[in-house]
Amino acid sequence: MGVATLTPITLFLLFVAFADAIGPFACDPKDSTTPALPFCKVSMPISERVNDLVGRLTLQEKVRLLINGAAAVPRLGIKGYEWWSEALHGVSDVGPGTRFGGAFPGATSFPQVITTAASFNATLWEAIGRVVSDEARAMYNGGTAGLTYWSPNVNIFRDPRWGRGQETPGEDPVLAGTYAAFYVRGLQGGDGDRLKVAACCKHFTAYDLDNWHGVDRFHFNAKVSKQDIEDTFDVPFKMCVQDGNVASVMCSYNEVNGIPTCADPNLLRNTVRGQWKLDGYIVSDCDSVGVFYNTQHYTATPEQAAASLDLDCGPFLAQHSEDAVKQGLLKEVDINNALVNTLRVQMRLGMFDGEPSAQPYGNLGPKDVCSPSNQELALEAARQGIVLLKNRGPSLPLSHLHHQTVAVIGPNSDATVSMIGNYAGVACGYTSPLQGIGKYAKTIHQIGCADVACRDDMLFGAAIDAAGRADATILVMGLDQSIEAEFRDRKGLYLPGRQEELVSKVAKASRGPTILVLMSGGPIDVSFAKNDPRIATILWAGYPGQAGGAAIADVLYGTTNPGGKLPMTWYPQEYVSNLAMTNMAMRSSLRRNYPGRTYRFYKGPVVYPFGHGLSYTNFVHNIVGAPNVVTVPLYGHRRSGNTTVLGKAIKVNHARCNKLSVGLQVNVKNTGSKDGTHTMLVFSTPPAGHWAPHKQLIAFAKVHVPAGMEQQVGISIHVCKFLSVVDVSGVRRIPIGVHHLHIDNIKHPVSLQAETLGVIKS
Repeated sequence: MGVATLTPITLFLLFVAFADAIGPFACDPKDSTTPALPFCKVSMPISERVNDLVGRLTLQEKVRLLINGAAAVPRLGIKGYEWWSEALHGVSDVGPGTRFGGAFPGATSFPQVITTAASFNATLWEAIGRVVSDEARAMYNGGTAGLTYWSPNVNIFRDPRWGRGQETPGEDPVLAGTYAAFYVRGLQGGDGDRLKVAACCKHFTAYDLDNWHGVDRFHFNAKVSKQDIEDTFDVPFKMCVQDGNVASVMCSYNEVNGIPTCADPNLLRNTVRGQWKLDGYIVSDCDSVGVFYNTQHYTATPEQAAASLDLDCGPFLAQHSEDAVKQGLLKEVDINNALVNTLRVQMRLGMFDGEPSAQPYGNLGPKDVCSPSNQELALEAARQGIVLLKNRGPSLPLSHLHHQTVAVIGPNSDATVSMIGNYAGVACGYTSPLQGIGKYAKTIHQIGCADVACRDDMLFGAAIDAAGRADATILVMGLDQSIEAEFRDRKGLYLPGRQEELVSKVAKASRGPTILVLMSGGPIDVSFAKNDPRIATILWAGYPGQAGGAAIADVLYGTTNPGGKLPMTWYPQEYVSNLAMTNMAMRSSLRRNYPGRTYRFYKGPVVYPFGHGLSYTNFVHNIVGAPNVVTVPLYGHRRSGNTTVLGKAIKVNHARCNKLSVGLQVNVKNTGSKDGTHTMLVFSTPPAGHWAPHKQLIAFAKVHVPAGMEQQVGISIHVCKFLSVVDVSGVRRIPIGVHHLHIDNIKHPVSLQAETLGVIKS
């Protein structure tokens, strides 16, 4: 049911009814006892309010606040609270903290993260976060949602078979980290220390396997080098904490080098809170504390497992923390510290400030959920995320004049719920590909396969016949959650079942151009279609969200000029044939016949490379301003040794990094006949002989350029963050020498020179 089916007055009355039923979380102005308590006084510093509240709690009350279903404390006017809500790409009801119904029958369902990542548009990601948090706050005000959202997922899409790769921003750590920072900013708002909603970056760390050949995430020990941890897996989390100021980090189910991440003080206390300065709480993935006791057998007793975290998604800490204190395994002060971290977040959210309606976002209600502008943003996000992989001829865009009757074929041709991927809620409504295309042309619809599994050819005949009667044929194929999902890793990279056979037979029979549209989270080996001249065009739409069909049609007919780029490498099937998902090494090894992972370390054949994406026009770059030499200033001098200067690579923490940047001025000219928005990717190749990737993404920008016009783009590249590499010991260093900056086929050399090669005091 869409919001449009309820009248505004009905929505308002339902909203008021819900709000009155729930009331404020704490410090209810109608309660004569609680407003006088210091922790209810908004004028006091939050730190003092938190300390006052913690000091009033008994041990029994404290331990019941350590879990996602936190108990009420009636004597202090505090209601129970469910911490677990999800907002991966829209407010979701996957977590128990959110429910749809009444005044809130649904929420705007944006494209799956892998699709919006393909836009390479940081301002879009922040805008989506703002809309999602508007809708979350509106639902909180109406008593149907919480304010703590365990999103986004910023794990690296390391292996193309991973079922949850769809939830991530892709395979590149800088892309993932930038996405994390901007989406979190959108969710959390910019009101100083106050939070609009509290986001959470997950799953920390090296988590990217769900269930492969009998190895599941609950039993998997990820063996990861210090180099790969620092260089790849931790980068998005560090950027999420330091650049996004996220309110929470979630640890993962797996072990890393023999230690469950949720039990590792080096990862949690020393790295996330110590080095990165997390201002917030650390939460377990759901029941992962129980997992490392019951399944991984990391501790001998449950009481020994009751430590390390601020919050447990699951009942474990509430069940065993009090006994752990009695046995001397856990100090009550540690519980106090955990509560300081969680309660501070709740107070930053305004949950101890009385009535939600009196707070900064108290005016948000049903009118702000599924609003026309929110739904238009979902459509625009889908348009920006679609990637044009092939366009022979060119055959796209289709012509209203010449392609008036179109055959629409395939198991995803009339998809609705499949378009929103996983961790989604109830969408405001759907526009399927068939509906979207139907607004541009007369359609002949045949599904060809009963579902994406495509186990037989019983429906092939009608599909082939339709292709022979139409001016153009659009095949909407690919995957869905039955093929790739949480706890469901893929077995291979080909299209499922007999999909490939259907595509080839339809293409052979088609009277007009054949266009292949793919829905998927992960990459697909479509070499057959890439090499088949009868298949004119290939589009990848990811999981494009509630308006996906409209966005696909807009691209097919040229209303939208595609500008998306692949956020992950598309490998041939041979890449994974003898490659274990359990091998976590990023770098290739000739000696071990190991190919390496992601575009940064793999040099073999690909179907389509990371960053690939075509347009209906042509863009030409010209670097008009960039330094050739940049001096890296160092802190003070010291005796020689290899701690600071190793093979002419400077330790990052010994360089004066604050304002050390390389500025680029790039002219982008549209030499084609159509207006377009260009996605400009900037890569670097460090000097040879260091422990570096073949190349790495260091910056990206979006620029709209009308046909025949030119725009200048300025980019600033932070030297210590983006031109550094990580040595085998996990130490980040700046290679001294010539770094080559790449934009498409343009290269620019920048020589980094140390102010002195003397070794620095450490």
